[in-house]
Amino acid sequence: MKEYRKIGVWQTAFIGDAILTLPLLAALKRLHPHAEIHFWVRKGLGALFSGQPEITAVHEFDKRGRDKSLLAAHRLGRKIAGQGFDLWISAHRSLRSAVVARATRIETRIGYCAPWFNRCAYTQTVDRRFEDLEEIERLHQLLLPLNEEAPVPQANLVLPQSARRFAQDFWEEHGLQGDMVLGVHPGSTWPTKCWLPDYFAEVVRHAANEAVTVLVFGGPGEEALVSEIVEKAGGTGRFVHNLAGRLDLLQLAAVMGRLSACLTNDSGPMHLAWTQNVPLVALFGPTVRKLGFYPRGKKSTVLETDLQCRPCGLHGPRKCPQKHHECMKRITPEQVWSALRAKLDQPLD
Repeated sequence: MKEYRKIGVWQTAFIGDAILTLPLLAALKRLHPHAEIHFWVRKGLGALFSGQPEITAVHEFDKRGRDKSLLAAHRLGRKIAGQGFDLWISAHRSLRSAVVARATRIETRIGYCAPWFNRCAYTQTVDRRFEDLEEIERLHQLLLPLNEEAPVPQANLVLPQSARRFAQDFWEEHGLQGDMVLGVHPGSTWPTKCWLPDYFAEVVRHAANEAVTVLVFGGPGEEALVSEIVEKAGGTGRFVHNLAGRLDLLQLAAVMGRLSACLTNDSGPMHLAWTQNVPLVALFGPTVRKLGFYPRGKKSTVLETDLQCRPCGLHGPRKCPQKHHECMKRITPEQVWSALRAKLDQPLD
C-alpha cells in the first residue's frame, strides 16, 4: 500500500455535504496516520471543522465571491500544485471543482466519473452509485482506486475547545443547568423543506407548558420567521428564548451539542445535531430518506408522509410543484411533540 504524505480533500457544497464527508476523512487518517490531511470547504464553514482531529488544516473557497470564475479556480489549482500534495480527492462534482483538480497536477487525483468532464480532470474516477448507496457510502467509493479497505466510520463532529467553552458559558449565563433543553431550528435554504410556522409554534408552546426550555434558532435572514413562531407560541420568557441572528455557525453547533433534544427540517443544522449524538427529530417533506442524506443513529427519528409526489427534487424546489405542500402539512404538531417527548424522557448517556 502506497503511503501518502499530504492529502487534499475537496467538498465545497452545503454544510450537510461537508459534514457527511467526515467519515471519509476519518478513514483516510486511519489508512495514512502520518499524512497531513487538508480539507477545502465553502467560505464561512472553515471554523466548524477547526477542531476535527483528522484534519491538519481547513481552507475556505469563496465560490460566491472572489473564487467564482473558472479562471480563479484554475489559479487556485496552480497555487495548490506547488504545495507538495501527493493525493487529491474531490467529493464535489461541479465544473469549478474539476478545474481546480486538473490545475493541481497532483499525481493521483480521484473523483466521480460523472459529469463527463470529470474524466478529464481526475486520474481515476469511480461510480457514485447514487441509486443504491447512501451519501456516506457514496463518498467512501472514492477510496476504491487506492485499493485500500477501511470500514466506514461514524460521522462525528468535533468542535474546538473554545466553542465548547462558549456553550458552557451560555448555559451558565442563561440559567439552563438542570433544565431539559429543546432546540428548534425552523429554517432551511429551501422553502419547501420548511414545516409550517404555526406547527412549530404549537410544539414550542407544548414544550414550555411542560417546563421544557426551548431555544429557537435562526440564521441570517430567518429572524422574522423565528419571531413569528415565538410570538405565536406566547412570546419569550422563562422557557422560550429567541436566538435568531445571535449565534455564528460555530456557536450554533456548540450550543446544539448540549441540547436534550432537537427539532429541525431537513437542513444543515440537522447534521450539526445528529453528528454530536443529540437526540433529534427531523422533518422530511420534499426529500426522502432514500436519497441518502438523512440523520443516522438510534437517537435520530425522521418523520415524513407517504405521498406519490415525493421526492420532488434532490434539495426540494422553491415552491411545491403540486401547489399543496401536503408533504409538510400532514406531519402534525401532535406527532412531532410525541416523538420529542419520548426523546426528552430518555436518560442522558
